[in-house]
Amino acid sequence: MGAYEAAYERSIADPTRFWGLAARDVRWLVPPDRVLDDGAPPFHRWFTGGELNTCDNALDRHVEEGRGDQAALIYDSPVTGTVRTYTYAELTDLVARFAGALRDLGVDRGDRVVVYLPMVPEAIVAMLACARLGAVHSVVFGGFAARELAARIDDARPKAVVSASCGIEAGRVVAYKPLLDEALELASHKVDHCVVRQRSQLHADLVRPRDVEWDEAVARAEPAGCVPVAATDPLYILYTSGTTGRPKGVVRDNGGHAVALRWSMENIYGVGPGDVFWAASDVGWVVGHSYIVYAPLLTGCTTVLYEGKPVGTPDAGAFWRVAAEHRVKALFTAPTAIRAIKREDPGGELLAQYDLSALDTLFLAGERLDPDTYHWASRVLDRPVIDHWWQTETGWPIAANPRGLEPMPVKAGSPSVPVPGFDVRVLGPDGAPVEDGTDGDIVLRLPLPPGSLPTLWHDDERFVESYLTRYPGHYLTGDGGHRDPDGYLWVMGRTDDVINVAGHRLSTGTMEDVIAAHPAVAECAVIGVHDAVKGQVPRGLVVLKNGVLAEPGELAAELVAMVREQVGPVAALKEVAVVPALPKTRSGKILRGTMRGIADGREVTVPSTIEDPEVLDRLRPVLRPAAD
Repeated sequence: MGAYEAAYERSIADPTRFWGLAARDVRWLVPPDRVLDDGAPPFHRWFTGGELNTCDNALDRHVEEGRGDQAALIYDSPVTGTVRTYTYAELTDLVARFAGALRDLGVDRGDRVVVYLPMVPEAIVAMLACARLGAVHSVVFGGFAARELAARIDDARPKAVVSASCGIEAGRVVAYKPLLDEALELASHKVDHCVVRQRSQLHADLVRPRDVEWDEAVARAEPAGCVPVAATDPLYILYTSGTTGRPKGVVRDNGGHAVALRWSMENIYGVGPGDVFWAASDVGWVVGHSYIVYAPLLTGCTTVLYEGKPVGTPDAGAFWRVAAEHRVKALFTAPTAIRAIKREDPGGELLAQYDLSALDTLFLAGERLDPDTYHWASRVLDRPVIDHWWQTETGWPIAANPRGLEPMPVKAGSPSVPVPGFDVRVLGPDGAPVEDGTDGDIVLRLPLPPGSLPTLWHDDERFVESYLTRYPGHYLTGDGGHRDPDGYLWVMGRTDDVINVAGHRLSTGTMEDVIAAHPAVAECAVIGVHDAVKGQVPRGLVVLKNGVLAEPGELAAELVAMVREQVGPVAALKEVAVVPALPKTRSGKILRGTMRGIADGREVTVPSTIEDPEVLDRLRPVLRPAAD
C-alpha cells in the first residue's frame, strides 16, 4: 500500500485520529476537547473546546521560532512598477499596528470588517489584523459594483470597512471610493468607520468623521496582541453568488481551517517552510484567502502577491518573469490564465528568456483543465502540470495529485484522486453509487473534513437546503463526472452543463475537450440551447489563437466533424461560432449558464462578477438566433 492510499484510508476510517495528528502542527493556546464533534448532524464541528489565534500561527510563532528575517511576503506590481519584500518580523509589526488601529475604531472579537481592497499588501495586512483581534473579515473583490457591495454590507453588518482610493488595471485607474460611498448609501446597515488607503495614482475625498486615512489611523495606534478565539469561531465570511441573486456567505472557522491548510501545503503542494509559493489569483476569491494569505504563512513559506495580469503587464511572459525573479517553487493559477498566455505566445518563446530552474510544479484549478492546455503547458514548461479541483465552500482541494505525500501519474483531463479527508462518491438520480466510468452527481459523504464550511452566515436552513438535502448524509458539490477503475476522478463540469439531446445525457466538457484540441483554437465553450425537437442541442463558441487566420465556415465544419467522430453523432453539434472573446467572471470562469439563458431567450441577470460586460453584449447577436 502506497503512502497516499494508506493516508486516505486512515482519514476515512478514523478521521478523529487522522486530523488529531495533523493538528499538532498548529499552535494551540488551549488544546481541543474533541477533534470531531458530530453530536448535531448534519452539522459537524472540528476541534471543539480548543482555542488558538490564526494570526499567531501565521506570523508571531514564526518570528519566535527564528524566521523573523525570512521573507514572508513579496509584493510584485507591474502596473505600478513596484517590487517590495516584507520579512516575517516586518509583516508582524504592520499587522499588529493595523490591528491596533482597528481596535481604536471599536473593532472587537466577533465584529465584522469588510475588506474592499486591490491587490496591495494592505489587503493581507487587513485580513491578518482582523484575525489577530478575533474579528471576522469579509473580503469583497476590489472594484465590485456598489449594489453588490451594499448587499454584502447588509448581510455581514460590519463595524468597519477597509478600502483604498483606487485599484489599477492594465492601462486604467479604477476609483474605489465613489463605489464605496454609493454602496454605503444603498445599504440599510450603517457602517461606523471606513479606513481608506490613499494611493498615489488617485486621491480619494473622505467623508469625515466616518472616514480616516490608513496612515493616520496606524500612526496613532499601539500594536495589538493576538486575541484567543474558539476553534469553532468564524475567521471569515466569503460571499458567493447564489442562484436566487442573494449572496451566500460561506463561513470558515479558525481551528479546522488552520489545520487543513497547514496539512495541504506539504502534502498536496509539496512545499514547506522557507519555500516560495505563488498563487496567481486575487484575495477576493477563495484561492486568494487560502493560498495567497493563510496556507503559505501558516506553513512558514514566502508568499507572492501579484498586482498584474497574465498578459498585457507587459506581455505574455509576465508570469515567467515573476516566477524566475522570486525563485518560485510552486505556481498556482487558473487554466484561463494559461490559455491567455498560450493564445498570445503559442510557441512559448517568451518563456526562454527566464530562468525557471526553481519552479518544480504548476498547479491549476478554478475551471476544468482541458487536455490541450495541459499538454501545451507540460511541453513548454517541461515539468509537472497538476490539475486539482475544489470549491469556495470546501476551502482547499477535494481532488488532487498529492505531490508531497506521493506523486502519482498524471491523466490529462482528471484532477487525479480524492484528497485524504474527502469521502468522494458518484451517485445516480436514485442516490445509489454508479459504476466506474458512468457519469453521475459528485457528492461528499459527511462529515466534511476540517477547513470546509460548517454552515452559511446566519443561515443554517439555506445551508441544508442548498447542499445537504438532495442526497441525505452527503454534501452536493453541484459538479458531475465519474471515477475510473484506477480511482481517478473525472469532473466534467457543473451538472447544469450536462445537456439532454433526444434523451441522451451528454457532457459539454467532453465536447469542449475535442474542440480545444484543434490547433487554431485558443479556448472554447459549449452550451446546450433549447430545441423544439431534441430538447437541447449543443452550440460551440471558439476563440482563435493570436495570429491565426481561419475561414469561420471551414473551421466550424472541421470542429463539427471532430466532435461527431470522437463523441458520436448523438452529440448533434452543428453550430460553431468564432468569437473574439468569451464572457468570464473575474476569477476566470466562463459564464456558460448566462450564455445559455440568452440563447434560450430568457431574461438573465448578468452576474456582478463578470470581468467585461461588453464581451457578453457583443455575443448576444451570436447567441440569440437559434432561440428565435
